[in-house]
Amino acid sequence: MFGKLFGFLFGNNAAESAPAKAEKPAGVESGDLQGFVEFVVKSLVDHPEEMEIIPEQTEDHCALRIRCHKEDRGKIIGKHGKTIMAIRALVSGAAGRQHKRVSVDVLD
Repeated sequence: MFGKLFGFLFGNNAAESAPAKAEKPAGVESGDLQGFVEFVVKSLVDHPEEMEIIPEQTEDHCALRIRCHKEDRGKIIGKHGKTIMAIRALVSGAAGRQHKRVSVDVLD
């Protein structure tokens, strides 16, 4: 699991020991980013069953909107917004490898 996450964040060259899938091109896709955000957020919250990620896609931008239990919003945002800023930095860095723009927002 950590090998797949490491390969996701740092490119497929770091995870060369895993067998390559011929039908899927190398790189980051928005579905991978959504799965990554879902994994991280579900690890943080107390009510993971009430958490959902809503993707909104335009031609040049993708937005991942996080809807969760009211008590869990503070855990996702973090003290002074540091947790959500870290999630956004990881997602935008991974999306930048494919020259895409992805934003992550927490809904009220």
